Amino acid sequence: MSTVNKIVSREEALKKVREWKSRGKKIVFSNGCFDIVHAGHVDYLEKARTKGDKLVLGINTDSSVTRLKGKDRPVFNEKYRAQVMAAFEFIDLVVPFEEDTPMELIRLLIPDVLVKGKDYDIKNIVGADFVMQHGGKVETIELTEGLSTSYIIERIKSLD
Repeated sequence: MSTVNKIVSREEALKKVREWKSRGKKIVFSNGCFDIVHAGHVDYLEKARTKGDKLVLGINTDSSVTRLKGKDRPVFNEKYRAQVMAAFEFIDLVVPFEEDTPMELIRLLIPDVLVKGKDYDIKNIVGADFVMQHGGKVETIELTEGLSTSYIIERIKSLD
């Protein structure tokens, strides 16, 4: 599947997820800004994919990233960020979302597994209660130490 075909609307994602579920596939969901993609993202998302059969990635739109991270973000626009994420073979769908949290998307897709990094406590993960109430699981994955987009941006700024 080409990267363009993996970037879909909510409606397209729902249709695909329903199709996968009807075939007995386990759906994993994660989300983030993925502004400057690094090895930590790759490691985390590869591990997330092992939690099920299909990985659906919610990605914040530009306006959402700006509200969450500040006026200087995102570094790359949502089209480019989505394309980069869709290029990974272990990601099956990329779904942009405008809201500050992926809650609406989680409610729509009802994933079998919700995954975030270990920097989150399960009780603070958006959508965790909803997923568990619908028979799903919430898992956290160890992050690669010393790698974050914020760290990379600060490191680049310090090179001046």
